[in-house]
Amino acid sequence: MLGSKPKKLAALILATTLAFSAGCSSSGKQSANPAPEASKDGTSPITFSFFGADASPNWNNMQDDVGKEITAKTGITLDAEFDIGSGGGQSKIALMAASGQYPDLIYAKGELGALIDADAIIDLTELIDEHAPNIKKVMGENMNRMKYSKDDPKIYAIPTNVGVDQQVFDANSGFQVQLRVLKELGYPQIKTVHDFENVLKQYVAKHPTTDGQPTIPLTLNADDWKIMITVTNQAAFTTGIPGDGEYYVDPKTYEAMLHYKRPEEREYFRWLNHMYLEGLLDKESFVQKEDQYKAKIASGRVLGLTSVKWEYQDAVNALKTVGKEEYTYGHFPVTMGEQYKDHTMQAIGVDGYGISITTACKDPVRAIKFIDWLSSEEGQVLRNWGIEGKHYDIVDGKRVIPADVLNQKVNDATNFSKQSGIDMYSIFGVRYGDGVTDSTDNYYTTNFPEQIIASYSVPEKEALAAYNATTWKDLFPGEDEFPVKEWGALYNMHVPTDGDYQIIYNKTQDIVRKRIPEAVLAKPGEFDKIYDVFIAEINQVGAEKMEQEYTALVKARVSLFTGKEVQ
Repeated sequence: MLGSKPKKLAALILATTLAFSAGCSSSGKQSANPAPEASKDGTSPITFSFFGADASPNWNNMQDDVGKEITAKTGITLDAEFDIGSGGGQSKIALMAASGQYPDLIYAKGELGALIDADAIIDLTELIDEHAPNIKKVMGENMNRMKYSKDDPKIYAIPTNVGVDQQVFDANSGFQVQLRVLKELGYPQIKTVHDFENVLKQYVAKHPTTDGQPTIPLTLNADDWKIMITVTNQAAFTTGIPGDGEYYVDPKTYEAMLHYKRPEEREYFRWLNHMYLEGLLDKESFVQKEDQYKAKIASGRVLGLTSVKWEYQDAVNALKTVGKEEYTYGHFPVTMGEQYKDHTMQAIGVDGYGISITTACKDPVRAIKFIDWLSSEEGQVLRNWGIEGKHYDIVDGKRVIPADVLNQKVNDATNFSKQSGIDMYSIFGVRYGDGVTDSTDNYYTTNFPEQIIASYSVPEKEALAAYNATTWKDLFPGEDEFPVKEWGALYNMHVPTDGDYQIIYNKTQDIVRKRIPEAVLAKPGEFDKIYDVFIAEINQVGAEKMEQEYTALVKARVSLFTGKEVQ
């Protein structure tokens, strides 16, 4: 990785002592387009170094079909490195900020603030204005949402992990139950945690083993930050509020507090404790590593999950590869009681993690033009659909995925991804969301109702028919039942990376990751005592001060996004 810049973040230097392997380093060829010519002559080959904060196990050094086509179009290649496991780039980016050594391009996710404080990220405002017509076209009226904050309105990252004008056609979250379980039990209604519990209890009583191994009614992934996905976020969703990271935001006053303080959420964790005491929760949930968790799911013996599909997708792909579609999962909007609504479908507007150009980049103009080409109609269709004649055909003016290609895409997803490169390049450019059509009146993405339904397995179609649904989304409260969140995606709101806020936040996170598992695994009669200690401890380390600071940031963000004054 090239380049250096002095660094302000003394607090991050501690990270340099961590034993951390950069992981999954890979070279790849990538390219921009002949249209937005770059750099000196705009066509000469150039390689940009890149780091992505998410793992990318199927990355094939751009030797896949889409990668080769991008290279052919642009002359640009990527020397790419991705984080491994579930680290989210935190340790690696801390090392970068401490050393001053950066890649040319970076997808930093929640660690972007550390790099901005280290003076490592270029303001993209002028580059976009002068060299990125496609980015401006796609973002449209959402340009303000790229600004870092009200106080610092520079553009440090181009949001690439969310689609503009996104429509949701399917549900991939909620609580999951294996299709074989649903079928044997006559497709029971699953609306509350008690319904979910009863389904698991009935099935495991009949089938205590699966393929010779103990059946696991429910398991969780608490490895590092994934505890948020399968454990703590569900306390919010099951009690009728949207997922806003560690906080609950009052939609009228914009006051923020750690969501664990809500009495309703205590009851969710009490239910998990009950599941543990009943023997329905995997006793290894809080000690197993992510690969162990996924291996259990891939074995087919896990009946239920409380997650989102992307989190366990690799395990589901493994099941499909060996023809065990009935061991995959249906999705249900489970709540603590029917008085609550699952907010999964609530829209956040255009807001999300994105790609940045660092001060190490020797040719930022060529870099922004590369990102801009990938944001063009041609670039988006290539990234989402692949190569015409190989991955899709044009039939009566419509893009159609041939049956054999669709079969491979659904049932041999890992190999298909490595070979085709489809959906592997989504983070490298802005994009339109599902349901948006291009200039040929075709969808930009392959996620539209007809294609989603065609991708379902036979057991999945049978289950949906039993529930009088065409997609899993039909079982969830619709997006029209909720207002668009004025503050967008708070996981993407940047907070101070040093000072009291970060110190307090880290202390509360340590307490959360210690006390929530203790409460869930508590002996009979000890749950409330542990939970009381938990709330007291987070307050003692300064949670109220942190919440006040966060509230101010939320109000400023609402003002930036909406243009209205917020007191």
